[in-house]
Amino acid sequence: MRHPVVIALALGGISMLSACNRGDSDAEVQRAVQSVNVIDESNLNEVMLTVGDPDEAVAYFSRAVGDNPDRIDLKRGLAKSLIRAGKPTEAISILTAVTQSPEATPEDKVMLADAFIRANEWDRAEATLNEIPPTHETFDRYRLEAMVADSKQNWDKADSFYEIAAGLTTKPAGVLNNWGFSKLSRQDYSGAEKLFVQALTYDPQLFTAKNNLVLARGAQRKYDLPVVDMTQTERAELIYTMALTAIKQGDVSVGKSLLAEAIETHPQYFEAATRSLEALEA
Repeated sequence: MRHPVVIALALGGISMLSACNRGDSDAEVQRAVQSVNVIDESNLNEVMLTVGDPDEAVAYFSRAVGDNPDRIDLKRGLAKSLIRAGKPTEAISILTAVTQSPEATPEDKVMLADAFIRANEWDRAEATLNEIPPTHETFDRYRLEAMVADSKQNWDKADSFYEIAAGLTTKPAGVLNNWGFSKLSRQDYSGAEKLFVQALTYDPQLFTAKNNLVLARGAQRKYDLPVVDMTQTERAELIYTMALTAIKQGDVSVGKSLLAEAIETHPQYFEAATRSLEALEA
């Protein structure tokens, strides 16, 4: 007589156990899906911040911040995208709010200082950098410190910060080029030349450093091209830079000869050099 009851209870237990297992399984699936979504979102955020079109990145992060107004990481992404899109003033307002958040880090103030510099607000950049703890020693922090010192013509401090920044990165070509340009503006042409050569040892394709190197050499009346890797078009453009440098220094005949060489060297029609030579001859 008790067998049906026992069987019923047993079946009921099996049903309940199945329901529990189903519930656990569903929860695990949901967690897995959420994990994949987080990974996908992180990857997409990274793509938008590095290789995506700046304006598309701004639109993407604007939507994301609108949907998740409490996500500080998305606000950082929006600020970085605005800076890439050439809108530092808009980035400043976002980063100011970010730096006031309990989740803020010293790097957020570094980003804010960078935005101030891009917006040509050097005093506010300096004040922001002064708020960062001295223990926060990063490449970007010292790169910006060097630029601020440069703007104030505090050359000793600028040199010190450039040197520290160059030692904190495995890719110092950009900061060495900036340091060289600082020396160039001080008319320390030999010092600038050494830094541009050093920058090109780290990045032989950095055309800005090649052009600056020619300027530094030309200022010393060295009117021959440095021995660096260059394409045919780059060679013509560098000769043109050297020609203009020579003309500026009063070496007009040398400049005319270099302009003619630049025109002949360029694989296509070199309009700027042609115009310059015609103006001299006229």
